[in-house]
Amino acid sequence: MKPQFFAAIHQICDEKNIPYERVIDTIKAALATAYRKDFGNKEQEVEIVLQDDSDIATVLLVKEVVEEVENPNIEISLAEAHKMKKDVEVGDIIKIDVTPLEYGRIAAQSAKQVILQRLQEAERDALYEMFKNRENEIMTAQVMRVENGVVHIQIEKHNVMLGPRDQISNEKYYNGKRIKVYLDRVVHTSKGPQLSISRTHPNLVVRLLEMEIPEIAEGEVEIKSIARDPGTRSKVAVWSEDEKIDPVGACIGQKGVRIQAVMNELNGERVDIIEWTKDPKEFIATALQPAKIAEVIIVNAGEDPKVPKRAAVFVEESERPMAIGKQGQNVRLASDLTGYELDLYNLEQLPAFKEKLKELMKSDRPTTAGRRIDDKELEAAATEKELEAAEKSLTEEGGEWGKLTKAITNKLEAAGYASLEDLKGMDLKALEGIEGIGKVSAKKILEELK
Repeated sequence: MKPQFFAAIHQICDEKNIPYERVIDTIKAALATAYRKDFGNKEQEVEIVLQDDSDIATVLLVKEVVEEVENPNIEISLAEAHKMKKDVEVGDIIKIDVTPLEYGRIAAQSAKQVILQRLQEAERDALYEMFKNRENEIMTAQVMRVENGVVHIQIEKHNVMLGPRDQISNEKYYNGKRIKVYLDRVVHTSKGPQLSISRTHPNLVVRLLEMEIPEIAEGEVEIKSIARDPGTRSKVAVWSEDEKIDPVGACIGQKGVRIQAVMNELNGERVDIIEWTKDPKEFIATALQPAKIAEVIIVNAGEDPKVPKRAAVFVEESERPMAIGKQGQNVRLASDLTGYELDLYNLEQLPAFKEKLKELMKSDRPTTAGRRIDDKELEAAATEKELEAAEKSLTEEGGEWGKLTKAITNKLEAAGYASLEDLKGMDLKALEGIEGIGKVSAKKILEELK
């Protein structure tokens, strides 16, 4: 074949990332198929030779030398073989040049589609092998165009689509923009390798941290867990076995340069670095930062795999909005980070919660340990507890306040009432409207008024 032919093959190999030998084998197989179709039959064994000093491919018919021919397509008699080559014996393989004079033009037409198809298959296989070994890695891509919400990007000369669900919602994509993407998995299909890439996968944050923070890349700092709300906020729990290393400080870097580089790559997404600890209570309280947590009670630590891990978190009323976060983001991310379903309660509900939890644990631990105790149960427990306390602290002396407790009279006096006379004419609802007076206290006051 002419030098231009082989130069074209080398060019195809470079462009398609296909091995040179595979392209040559593909062309030979296509030409052999074309010969069998136009000049021979399917049973024949054909060998194609491509030579630099020849304008066309040489076709060789391969046959075995035998005493008695049973299948002339693959066998030749010893007598016939001696006419071609004198020193052959039975069992030898002989190759006969059967290249047709018009083979070049006809073969090219017949083999064209086969060659193109085989080259496409070879390209798909080569791409699959190349990307399959790089799953769970971060890759650099270039945006080629954006159509109907789908971003078409190019990764190492391979075109891939970044779907809407894998895009950061508030990020703008434009032609020529270079971005980092996470290669989740590669699937081999009839249409070629399908690359599942993402800008929203939590592991994208992990790989970026490994790139920017040497301590993580070298294993000195370990990422224990991650929770992500793509485009807005991520929480990452880190830990180091070496007591001399501050895992949070190592990730943030001096003046925040390390973590800022990661956030810039994520289009400004906030990344909170949290120190992981073995104590689940401490870990949950830390995960809910910047809210200040008063107390954490582990309701179910995961002993029963059928029951989800659950924890009750108690906060001051003023800290509750911060603990929940905008649209529940803070508590949701903290739950994902720690692996616990978190129930938020006001600190005032803590005593009643403990009593109710103790009661549930005694009665039916396997079925109740993992469920949320609702506000009605807490209210009932709190009412019972308050009534018990009220009975014990009733004053035996009469006077202006009758048998009301000191706690109730203090609240009434703080609200501007000096005696029971000032409360005459008020019903239960009006009494409950006094600051600091609850339903139980209001009922007690009403009894004294009567």
